[in-house]
Amino acid sequence: MARVVHRPADGDDRVLAADAAVADSLLAKARGLMFRRSFPGDALVFPFDGVAARTLHMVAVPFDIDAVWLRDGRVERVARLSAWTGLGRAPSDTVIELPAGAADGVSEGDEVRVEGTEI
Repeated sequence: MARVVHRPADGDDRVLAADAAVADSLLAKARGLMFRRSFPGDALVFPFDGVAARTLHMVAVPFDIDAVWLRDGRVERVARLSAWTGLGRAPSDTVIELPAGAADGVSEGDEVRVEGTEI
């Protein structure tokens, strides 16, 4: 498991997820949170090879989430995605899915790092 830490531009570090799962296979990335009743751990991290437009959909995800798109550890976008109907897209090399409300206070340009894993 990994840890997700937020460093705002004008504040102290804050742990967003102390026990995050990493979707490190093609199958894990394709499944994401679909057909689950809760998060594996307290967040799900999607690392990718290089920056590209990454789209998240909420089909078959029965709960709201916060999504954070990162490029080189900097927040590109933060969005609350609604259960079943949410859709979000942004350029990134890492995407983090968190329970709704967990990314409150995270803003574009802030630093977010994933610790405890090779991504």
